[in-house]
Amino acid sequence: MGSTWELEAAPAGALLLCAALLAAGCALGLRLGRGRAAADRGALAWLCYDALVHLVLEGPFVYLSVGNIANSDGLIASLWKEYGKADARWLNFDPTIVSVEILTAVLDGFLALFLIYAIVKEKPYRHFLQITLCVCELYGDWMTFCPEWLVGSPNLNTNNWLYCWVYLVFFNGVWVLIPALLLWQSWVELKKIHQKGTSSGKKFQ
Repeated sequence: MGSTWELEAAPAGALLLCAALLAAGCALGLRLGRGRAAADRGALAWLCYDALVHLVLEGPFVYLSVGNIANSDGLIASLWKEYGKADARWLNFDPTIVSVEILTAVLDGFLALFLIYAIVKEKPYRHFLQITLCVCELYGDWMTFCPEWLVGSPNLNTNNWLYCWVYLVFFNGVWVLIPALLLWQSWVELKKIHQKGTSSGKKFQ
């Protein structure tokens, strides 16, 4: 009875951890974004959550993957075991997945922190960091799934709607949609800066 309850409670605890990280990230981001435009407040909320996911969830995953997630215990391991029901590569050591996660946990995690600082302090390199981070996020998603698609997706569970549409499509799609929107924001802002500089230059000709 006790072991059955623990098995049922593990996924719930893992999902509660995800919800807690989302709430904490949004609360911190919105607090840091007080007095700023809605787009920047939204960006800060996302970046705080993004940094927490990379450092709190993906960092431990890399460490646990040195051994084997399937044989690991604890809250973080239970989260990845739950996700492993949708993508079996996360349960055992997969060189491609671990390589991508090293990149995202370390590089993307710290880039997100630096970008938060750049937005709050209104640094001139803000959009350079934003573009770099978004490209890294999109590259991570591509390298997570493209190698699997090329061999017929044997490790992806697409027969269960929860695992397919929520775990695989929604959770990963968020890391495609929001970086794409931030790339668009950077493009618009850099275009404005360029047009302003061009207009100013013409006045002095």
